[in-house]
Amino acid sequence: MSVDSDIVGAVHAKVRHDSARGHVTGEARYIDDMPMLPGTLEVVLVTSPHPHAGIVSIDVSAARSADGVRAVMSADDIPGVNDVGPVFEDEPVLAAGFVDYVGAPVVAIAADSYDQARNAAALVTVEYDVRPAVLEIEQALEQELYTYPPQFMTIGEPEAAIAKASHRIDGEVRCGGQDHFYLEGHIAMAIPHDNGDLDVYSSTQHPSEVQHGVAHVLGVPTNAVTVEVRRMGGAFGGKESQATIFAAIAAVLADRCGQPVKIRLRRDDDMIMTGKRHDFLFRYDVGFDDDGRIEGVDILMAMRSGNVADLSPGVLARALCHADNCYYLPNARLRGYPCKTNTVSNTAFRGFGGPQGMLVIETVIEHIARTLGRSVDEVRAVNYYGAEDRNVTPYQQRVKDNIIVALVDRLRSEIDFDGMLQAVDSFNASHETLKKGIAMMPVKFGVSFNTPKLNQAGALVHVYTDGSVHLNHGGTEMGQGLFTKVAQVVASVFEIDLDNIKISSTRTDKVPNTSATAASSGSDLNGMAAFNATNTIKARMAEVAASHFETSVDAIEFRQNRVYAGNESLSFADLAQLTWDERVSLSATGYYSTPGLHWDAKSLIGNPFYYFAYGAAVSQVVIDTLTGESRVLRTDILQDCGNSLNPAIDLGQIEGAFIQGQGWLTSEELVWDESGRLLTHGPSTYKIPGSRDVPREFNVHILEDAPNREPTIFRSKAVGEPPLMLALSVWLAIRDAVSRVVDHRHMPHLDAPATPEAILMAVDDIRRRDSQTTTAAKV
Repeated sequence: MSVDSDIVGAVHAKVRHDSARGHVTGEARYIDDMPMLPGTLEVVLVTSPHPHAGIVSIDVSAARSADGVRAVMSADDIPGVNDVGPVFEDEPVLAAGFVDYVGAPVVAIAADSYDQARNAAALVTVEYDVRPAVLEIEQALEQELYTYPPQFMTIGEPEAAIAKASHRIDGEVRCGGQDHFYLEGHIAMAIPHDNGDLDVYSSTQHPSEVQHGVAHVLGVPTNAVTVEVRRMGGAFGGKESQATIFAAIAAVLADRCGQPVKIRLRRDDDMIMTGKRHDFLFRYDVGFDDDGRIEGVDILMAMRSGNVADLSPGVLARALCHADNCYYLPNARLRGYPCKTNTVSNTAFRGFGGPQGMLVIETVIEHIARTLGRSVDEVRAVNYYGAEDRNVTPYQQRVKDNIIVALVDRLRSEIDFDGMLQAVDSFNASHETLKKGIAMMPVKFGVSFNTPKLNQAGALVHVYTDGSVHLNHGGTEMGQGLFTKVAQVVASVFEIDLDNIKISSTRTDKVPNTSATAASSGSDLNGMAAFNATNTIKARMAEVAASHFETSVDAIEFRQNRVYAGNESLSFADLAQLTWDERVSLSATGYYSTPGLHWDAKSLIGNPFYYFAYGAAVSQVVIDTLTGESRVLRTDILQDCGNSLNPAIDLGQIEGAFIQGQGWLTSEELVWDESGRLLTHGPSTYKIPGSRDVPREFNVHILEDAPNREPTIFRSKAVGEPPLMLALSVWLAIRDAVSRVVDHRHMPHLDAPATPEAILMAVDDIRRRDSQTTTAAKV
């Protein structure tokens, strides 16, 4: 596939997001902006105040008689099955018999207004039998409490390789979780019909899962439920599985009351009740040679899965699959433990385990460098995957498209990395309180769902007789520009201007059985499905044109809003009318499934990724050793997007992903108290990056002339998630700055997020250790 077009809005053109104007003016309509239908009820939930307790009794009598209350629902009132687990069973909508995290929904109240529902919720009395709670990863590890069986990935003979190596080190590092903090919180509205069917408007990345979940909870066939979503105000993975709970509650209450029902979470409730990025505890044992080349590695990854499995199996598998990042590990044992804790179930988040897996191997690379007295980049260089050999991953997929060395070398050259290092050295030599740090972060990110069956998509395309086109597909729009990119694909195939393409809401009655818009695969899957549907119609229209012009189909050319046969032509609109006149269908479905994927979820061996997306970033920071404050002074990024479908949108994705990753690694700290209550549940206590946190000098470039080697849609590559991991350059640069306090004589003890408090403690710790070493040497 290639395109060289003069039409307005073809692929590879810098086209603005289809809702850009609506986003900045406030005209873009979200679910909460939809006019309330007469009789619409609103819902408030009664939630658990305990991390672990039995439910002895629930008294809702006072709430039922409160003003405006139309329904009060507990687990016993659910007509179908009280379960919305996306992978495993026993993940309830409303707590039944016991609660296992603070914030677990116990009772749902529907009333004429939100305030009436809220007042009634305060009248519900729940008697609990408080039980011991497991709140920390270490507790779950010690007690072997898991939400599903641990996962183990092994290649070679790691124990023997580590034992025989010239050098051996071990260590421990942690990374925290992260709240999605989407601008639009969880919301759903259910509208019942007189035949028992339901329309559900849900802010979800996975309409089909919401459809299945609602039908399951109601005890009705899937075809009785239609789910629609036009756009979300952000999602980042947080609306992949967890939206189903709230849609199901609204649906059951709507079915019960025979009235429209809306549930809308306040920010505090959203943060308390919904899952986050998984925090991890890592322990590593590694053997390496005199050059720093890794000969064997053993890594323990213990994740906080939370109270149930949710999507943790996939997250942990992807973390294990990215523990190599860009490095060849000939002998590796990677152990993953999904720790069951009495905290809210963690879930999908941009990167889906990849960022955590990369964090630990980058720590290992740094530790090797400090041990040998070499630069981190020297150690990276000897461990990079090769092209013809040293190119098999720990899960036994061969890396066939490796461009990381060339990409890193190009970035280093273009920014004069060596000169930047010298400037940092000069600054630190003349400053005692302020210390600068600098770090490179290379990224190799696998693209596709780890579960092969999810790598499929459908699309529906109509051409009307005036030449206008209606486009629908299974992907969802959450601000990332998917709808615009897929519309560009259709415009390019038909060779008509983008303005002729009508983008429509994602609906389960138009394109069924869809996968979530996730895993950075939205454009790959839905773009190809739309491409196939469009080509089906185009082929039919070409047959009609060939008959009209009395020539062969091969002589027909679609170009610049017209259709040509030599010197003769018709407008695209005229051909559409002619096609209809000839009783030829102008509507088609399209389907696509990613080829060549296979994965054994038990042995963790296979070919889970269609291709890899590469990138590199260099960040320079400064820390204040007296306060622990840090600033990102400069970041340079070179990102591999293949042949970018839309460079303008892709640049926005790169910038946004990087800043979101920077927040995870520096300022966004989740804090629970000893009773399992989340203390950081609003912008006053949970700090996402602001405008002043953006690097003062922020240079972002897309790698040019690097088409995808696989036949993806117009040879493009995914861009939603890979750049987030480039933000590890900021965390590594902060660690570098801390290490420079003692001239790199010691490895810093600094976990993520690197908050001011954490940096200050790391500075004090490394100075203390250096002082002890100096004193011991004198003795």
